[in-house]
Amino acid sequence: MDKFKPKSTFSLLNIDHVQLDKNWNYRNVISPFYRLYLVEDGLGKLSGLTGHQRMEKGYLYLIPSFTVCNYYCEEYLSMYYLHIIEESPAGHSLFASCRRVLKIPATAADDQYLRHILHLNPNRGLRRSDDPKVYEKSAYIESFRDLNNLSPLHVLLETEGIILQMLSRFLNSDDFQPEQERNTPLKILEVVNYIQSNLQLCLTVAHLAGRVNLHPDYFSRLFHEYTGERPLPYVQGKRIERAQFLLVTADLSIAGIAAETGFESVSYFSRTFKKLSGQTPGEYKRHNMLI
Repeated sequence: MDKFKPKSTFSLLNIDHVQLDKNWNYRNVISPFYRLYLVEDGLGKLSGLTGHQRMEKGYLYLIPSFTVCNYYCEEYLSMYYLHIIEESPAGHSLFASCRRVLKIPATAADDQYLRHILHLNPNRGLRRSDDPKVYEKSAYIESFRDLNNLSPLHVLLETEGIILQMLSRFLNSDDFQPEQERNTPLKILEVVNYIQSNLQLCLTVAHLAGRVNLHPDYFSRLFHEYTGERPLPYVQGKRIERAQFLLVTADLSIAGIAAETGFESVSYFSRTFKKLSGQTPGEYKRHNMLI
């Protein structure tokens, strides 16, 4: 069915093998890219809004983009890291319904995959700093993305193929979709996808309900039952999520981002942004500028 067809492309941002210590200790990190870790030795911890995961030898960990996460190394941690950029014409993330830390057992092939990506793409590590406040600046991200334009086509295709293979393992995991999401009615899934693809439009409850031929009151109750939110707060949350991404990666003014994400005025956008993120758009943008 169409709703299961991938609408995103995934490309390499960073990859390296590192050995970390107690200095790897960062809180409330929200990255505009995916992070994948393969732990070879030592112990660490990843924690977020939905709980925590102990980082241990022999496991793969995936943190989807814009997933709030804390990172902590207890004493020593040896691992591969892979940072992945997702791009979608409709702006719909493959992991939009799964903003949580995912953990699956690693295989011998996973180690070989990461070694091969590193061989194909040398010098893609974070040599400057492992502090997110440094390497998540928009210009720093773009400098690594630009390296893909210099890579031969066969390297790009082979790298993307391996990335897709590794991501597919998480799509098949029990944690990817809880039982409630697997049982979500098709009409609600259709509306969720429509929202992600049309955030710049005026998305009223009546409009959304009309697309799936449901009465607005019944639609609102059903939407809340399967998403945990009423339609309009859900829309606002997705708009702010998209705005965070644009503030980090796009060369747009705050007014331009407000228009791109469906806000009728900059002041309303700013109030909503601060209410949901704790920062004004300007503060968030300054935080992500190169020093």
